[in-house]
Amino acid sequence: MIEVRKAVLKDVEQIFELVNQYANEGLMLPRTRESLVLNLQAIFVAEEEGEILGIASLAILGHDLAEIRSLAVSAKAQGRGIGKILVERVVEETKKIGIPKLISLTYQVAFFEKCGFEVIQKTEMPQKVWTDCIHCPKFPSCDEIAMAIKTA
Repeated sequence: MIEVRKAVLKDVEQIFELVNQYANEGLMLPRTRESLVLNLQAIFVAEEEGEILGIASLAILGHDLAEIRSLAVSAKAQGRGIGKILVERVVEETKKIGIPKLISLTYQVAFFEKCGFEVIQKTEMPQKVWTDCIHCPKFPSCDEIAMAIKTA
């Protein structure tokens, strides 16, 4: 049975491997072990029998905007609804905190549409651009699609 929970220190190595596998394919940004540890309280994992099958993290960008980051499901666990469960958990957490909008920068538009997100213009999220994007190697030629869902 799959359990979705907050990440703990013992999960860092599996999270690191999963995220960076996709980062090496150019599908997401890499994360260091240190950044994972420093953001551990914001990471959710989907675990089955001690194995991390998926992860997602929540980054607060301001009082009115948050982002779902590093959403990844291991190749062997895809098609089981794990990604959708993780997105739902991050949406739920965003609602609990009281932030009215959750964004995603993604190549997986159809998946996020199934989760209730809509395509938006990057100009609708200046906090993201000036907090994170400015430091990204893809800036200013980012080819990811901006999407958002209202949470309040």
